[in-house]
Parts: sequence; structure tokens; C-alpha cells
Amino acid sequence: MNTGGGADTATGGRRRPVRWLPLAPATLLLLLFLAGPICYCVYIAFTNMQLTGSSHTDFVGLANFRRALSDERFRNAVWLTLVFTFVSSVVGQNTLGLALAGLMRRASRTVRTLTGALVITAWVLPEIVAAFLLYAFFRREGTLNAVLDLFHLPGQNWLFTLPILAVSFANVWRGTAFSMLIYSAALAEIPEEITEAAEVDGASGWRAVWHITLPMIRRSIGTNLMLNTLQTLSVFGLIWAMTRGGPGDRSQTLPVFMYDQAFTKSLIGYGTAVALLLLLVGSLFSVVYLRLMKVEV
Repeated sequence: MNTGGGADTATGGRRRPVRWLPLAPATLLLLLFLAGPICYCVYIAFTNMQLTGSSHTDFVGLANFRRALSDERFRNAVWLTLVFTFVSSVVGQNTLGLALAGLMRRASRTVRTLTGALVITAWVLPEIVAAFLLYAFFRREGTLNAVLDLFHLPGQNWLFTLPILAVSFANVWRGTAFSMLIYSAALAEIPEEITEAAEVDGASGWRAVWHITLPMIRRSIGTNLMLNTLQTLSVFGLIWAMTRGGPGDRSQTLPVFMYDQAFTKSLIGYGTAVALLLLLVGSLFSVVYLRLMKVEV
């Protein structure tokens, strides 16, 4: 009997560790600079570590997590985070990005270029610059009230009366370009023959969008929703620069609450526990999207 296959298997087994050898430096760096800080953060979340004051750190188990779950300000931050994510990401960026991609597909080249440049400019602006622009737009003496005054409509201090909606609009304004680019690429992959056949069969307008376009870009929708949601959950600079989480706690999402606890009140252990709970919220969103949209990974 020919035992060449066995010999090859044995040789492959001996070569397998050698194949992994070139990856060893990259794996070591990933463990050192990526997994290492994550493991350290997990450790800190179970301690009472503080930035100032106590020089002794004790292991407190689940005390930080129990404190968060019983903290009314934490529950308020969770609620505002869900509102901010749903309004600005799930509805705002996703819907507006899809609408812009669909309209630009049928628009002239000049309109496509101009619209794309405007939307992408908002995306590439540094977060702090975008926050300042939107602050100037929404403040009492800002652009929005000036425009309303031209039409003799009453203005108000939007950052005081509707702070969570103001920062949600800011996130939509800045982040819609990402969705638009994903959907533009997805729509470009739909064969024209399918669209033309649908129009011949009488499926046009919203019926064609609902029965043909959306099912064919279903995976792109799921991917975009998941990426947008995870990105929105971690938005900090935009909110901090516009409202600092206020007035009171009315725009204090989880990242702002975490920063306040860790670096304003110096409770590093508690703030890190909140960060892990935020990571849990993001994981739940990802699982829901993967289950609902049946995205292949």
C-alpha cells in the first residue's frame, strides 16, 4: 500500500508550527497592545481604583456593577444613549444615507458631485470642529434662530430645551456620508436588467424599492446598521463640546457619564465598569442585527 498520504500528513504536521512562525511577532504585538489593555480594564472594573485620594486599590468584585445598576443617573444615561442611537443612527444616518444614495443614482453628474462633496465634507471634518459648527447653529443667537426669525417664527435655545435632539441632529449631519457611501456601492451592484424587468412587470416607485431594491441590499443594510450603531454608541466629543451632557443630565449618554465618573469624580474603577456595560450594550445590538438581518460573517 502506498503510504505517501500518511507521510505527507506527518510532514505537514511538522511544518505547521513553522508556518505560524512569521505571524508570531504580529500576534505578540496584538496580545501586548490590544488584548493587554482590555484585560487590564476588565481587572480595573472589579476594583475601587481612583485617580486621586486613596493610594490603595482593593478588589471589590461586582460592587461597581451593582452600583451602576442601582444608580438613577446610570439608568438615565442608558435611556438617553438608546434614544440618541435610535434617532441619529438607526433612523437618521441610515434612512438619509439610503435616500441620498438612491437620489444621487438618478441625478445628473453635477448634482452627484456637489451633493457628494457637501456630505463627505461634513464627514471628514474633525469632530471638535463639527461640534463647534453645530453649537453655533443651535445656540440662542445661532443660525437656526436667525433663519426662523426671517419667517417670523419663534426661536428658542435648542441646546437647553431639546438637547438630546440637537446632538442627535449633529450626529446625523456628520455621519450620513458613511451610510451614503455604503448604499451607493450596494445600489451600483444591482444589475440594470433586474430593474428594467421589474418596470416592465409594473413594479415601479415604492413597490420596486420595497420588493426588489431593499431585499437585494439587505446585507449592506445590516452591515451599515451595525457599524453605525457601534460608532454612535461611542460618540463623546460631539456631545461634550455641544452640551457637556447638560443641561443637568438631559444629554448625558453613557460615554459622557463614563467620562464624568472616571475623570471628573476620579472613580476609575466605577467608570471602567460603566465602559464594560457600554461594551455589553454594543454586543447586544450586534447580535440583534446579525439575527434580524441574517448577515453572513
